[in-house]
Amino acid sequence: QVQLEESGGGVVRTGGSLSLSCVADAHNFDTYFMGWFRQAPGKEREYVASINWSSSITLYAEYVKGRFTISRDNNKNTVYLQMENLKSEDTGVYYCTADQFNLKEPARFRGQGTQVTVSS
Repeated sequence: QVQLEESGGGVVRTGGSLSLSCVADAHNFDTYFMGWFRQAPGKEREYVASINWSSSITLYAEYVKGRFTISRDNNKNTVYLQMENLKSEDTGVYYCTADQFNLKEPARFRGQGTQVTVSS
């Protein structure tokens, strides 16, 4: 079992930046693929990005590629999502996820989420 806690959400203007963090309560954090998903109001949850154990592989959904950056610090049991040039369609609840077997959509464990609102 992995406990995940996100932080860093908030309200930002269109074109602005925001950084999310997620701390994992796991003694073997460096064996997990980590990811971020999001869910907009009235829509299904969708994949955003993921990263492998050593940070040598990062994957992104097309709609965030070039604007978002996922990273991790295994010494701090933390994964990050740096978001740049935010758009209104980026609004939603962002969830941190962990999975030992699926890098493309690591979704076995999920945090409670943090709200990101992009306003014009």
